[in-house]
Amino acid sequence: MAAAMRVAAAGGRLGVLAGGFRTTLRGLCSQPVTVMERIEGKRRAALQGGGQRRIDAQHKRGKLTARERIHLLLDPGSFVETDMFVEHRCADFGMDADKNKFPGDSVVTGRGRINGRLVYIFSQDFTVFGGSLSGAHAQKICKIMDQAMTVGAPVIGLNDSGGARIQEGVMSLAGYADIFLRNVTASGVVPQISLIMGPCAGGAVYSPALTDFTFMVKDTSYLFITGPDVVKSVTNEDVTQEQLGGAKTHTTMSGVAHRAFENDVDALFNLREFFNYLPLSNRDAAPVRECHDPSDRPVPELDAIVPLESTKAYDMLDIIHSIVDEREFFEIMPNYAKNIIIGFARMNGRTVGVVGNQPKVASGCLDINSSVKGARFVRFCDAFNIPLVTFVDVPGFLPGTAQEYGGIIRHGAKLLFAFAEATVPKVTVITRKGAVEIIFKGRQDVEAAQAEYIDKFANPFPAAVRGFVDDIIQPSSTRARICHDLDVLVSKQAHRPWRKHANIPL
Repeated sequence: MAAAMRVAAAGGRLGVLAGGFRTTLRGLCSQPVTVMERIEGKRRAALQGGGQRRIDAQHKRGKLTARERIHLLLDPGSFVETDMFVEHRCADFGMDADKNKFPGDSVVTGRGRINGRLVYIFSQDFTVFGGSLSGAHAQKICKIMDQAMTVGAPVIGLNDSGGARIQEGVMSLAGYADIFLRNVTASGVVPQISLIMGPCAGGAVYSPALTDFTFMVKDTSYLFITGPDVVKSVTNEDVTQEQLGGAKTHTTMSGVAHRAFENDVDALFNLREFFNYLPLSNRDAAPVRECHDPSDRPVPELDAIVPLESTKAYDMLDIIHSIVDEREFFEIMPNYAKNIIIGFARMNGRTVGVVGNQPKVASGCLDINSSVKGARFVRFCDAFNIPLVTFVDVPGFLPGTAQEYGGIIRHGAKLLFAFAEATVPKVTVITRKGAVEIIFKGRQDVEAAQAEYIDKFANPFPAAVRGFVDDIIQPSSTRARICHDLDVLVSKQAHRPWRKHANIPL
């Protein structure tokens, strides 16, 4: 009987132990499910950004969300997001409340591909605290910029931010400093592109200003140091956001932005096209793609396109379009300093940077704005191994007190410096030059003097005799000659004396 009771007691204890083990086992088994549920919950929250109401408000303004922009820009299925679960760490002013915590904070970061080519990207999310920059926001951007420099890939920033997150104070400002440092460190190492798709004000404007190219969206994007209210209080000027820092202002007057597009979709599709012209880093040669436009194609229209009269204007864009592959030319800053043309094209499939005087505007004279515009473009091409093709028809620098007082000597020197500094292949086509009648103005025998000057100097022979030009070619053969010379120059190597850096006349 006692033995039976001991067995029963043991059985009872065994049952209790077994029951406890089952309870523990169930708890252990259910724990990963709970974690997974939390992960999926956070992921869903991150994908929602600031919530459906704010997403709808973004759409009502005619703007896409941060994630919609990324998925439209990148190849389908190529986006790999980083730091989706990062949250801001501010505890002041009620920011530590759960309702103020958003997974991923106010920026979406990661990497993807455009036409199969690697790119790193960040897209500011206006639905989360107006896209304002926090310490965590800056940390995410800095991380992908560091990774881009490590592997040698471009960085694209889609800007849509109200500026610094004031609740974080100095931490937010320090975040800008970290980003600026990366912008400068990456300059000339990997291409950096900014697309302004909403407000960008205060200190935030200097990151796009430090990148290689800045594009804007018409009517919805703004760039300014201080807004209209501050301007009114300080200078008593009444000005709208669009007048102060809209796309038209920066693409036609200030030269801060390189191009403007109609809407988000148009901007992102154009950005995909533009990206194809660029190498991934300074270690890569200019991109080459298959070309179906014969390199030796004659261009007969060039034989008659340049007027014989030096005072008669023509459109240099007609010459550029007729020479480059498939007539495709991606012009940069088309509405600013129109007396000089810059942009990207292809010659026999290879990306080239094109620079040309525009006789239709100010007779193609160089001024302050055109000199700075051309110099920056030439230096970008040189930094990233992109050959330069230059079309010259320039009577000289624009005269006048406005230009002299504005520093045309210093600014004009920038363009000279940039061309002289460049070590990439350079091919120059002189289409026409000179304004002979200015030299003999006031003389009795103007026509005879002009004829004598033209015979002596205003033709290609004096320069050719002295070896200042390599050849005098038939205009219709220009494309074939440029393509041939670029093929020869592909192995060009130039060496400069060691120096820390040059001292361009800024």
